[in-house]
Amino acid sequence: MSAPFRIDLRDVSTFPTRRDEAWRWSDLRRALGGEPVVAAAFEIEPPGEGGPFASIAADETVFANGRLADGETLARLTLADKPHRLRFVTSAEEGGWQAGADVVVPAGVSATLLETYEGRGAYVASAILRFSLGADASVERIVLLEEPAAAVSISASAVSLGAGAHFAQTVVATGAKLQRHETHVVHPGGGASVRMDGLYLLADTRHADLTTVVVHEGGGETSQMCKGVATDRARAVFQGQIVVKPGADGTDARMRHDALLLSDTAEVDAKPELEIYADDVSCAHGNTVGALDEEALFYIASRGVPEAEAKALLMQGFIGEVVERITHEGAREVVRAFAAERLEALT
Repeated sequence: MSAPFRIDLRDVSTFPTRRDEAWRWSDLRRALGGEPVVAAAFEIEPPGEGGPFASIAADETVFANGRLADGETLARLTLADKPHRLRFVTSAEEGGWQAGADVVVPAGVSATLLETYEGRGAYVASAILRFSLGADASVERIVLLEEPAAAVSISASAVSLGAGAHFAQTVVATGAKLQRHETHVVHPGGGASVRMDGLYLLADTRHADLTTVVVHEGGGETSQMCKGVATDRARAVFQGQIVVKPGADGTDARMRHDALLLSDTAEVDAKPELEIYADDVSCAHGNTVGALDEEALFYIASRGVPEAEAKALLMQGFIGEVVERITHEGAREVVRAFAAERLEALT
């Protein structure tokens, strides 16, 4: 998984299947069936006032069924020292779109990208993003994936870092018929650092796939934490790979994935990987999948707290560590409220 899988919705031969190792738990060809027709254009009204992060003052770039206001399908963004909202909004009972963005963070700039995937209908969406961070630049990317149960949604990103750059990411997924968010980072060392976090909250038959690859070409830090909750017949996929290439001595890489299953029919497929080809490194990964702590649940319930509320409290504590790592205060509060609302629905 050295680079994002190249998918062209106009060519069924590019749709990965279970035979492709990186897609073994997310069979895109089966989910799509065939090549979708192009989704019809529509306008978002009123512009600039919607989406989960509407309360945060920011510039905004909006794709409506894969098109910008001028009809283009590729956005070129140069971020500044302030938040920017990037919205992919879909309204289609059939059909699909593919679009993308080239995101540049100039040297020394500290930016926040608030990225959302919003929709209604039974559509197919494919977004390709490329990030380029200059020397000593930093960006915090916060992604909310809130899409309908019938959607098939793919987002893939490639990230390159300059010396001393910092890339931080938090992805919150609620699933769809098939929903996959994939991020590939080339870590140059030279004082650069990466934080790569994820959170999934799944019910019914929804499917969410969080896949990440970080390739260390030089020594540096990577910290990754992913947590999730699944119930009913939902399915979660976590694939995290960290590769430390020869010469990347001094790398400090940590990866952690923990999941809660609230039903016997929910499923989590987890594949954390470390590939180390260098000396003098400090690398570790961990993975757990289990149920709520019955003793803790009994203790809270014995204090007169209703069972549903007790479960919600335990789950909020469980996912809270991921949410608290978001540094932008306003975005952190939006994500906290977003996650709490969906946790309540799971119980």
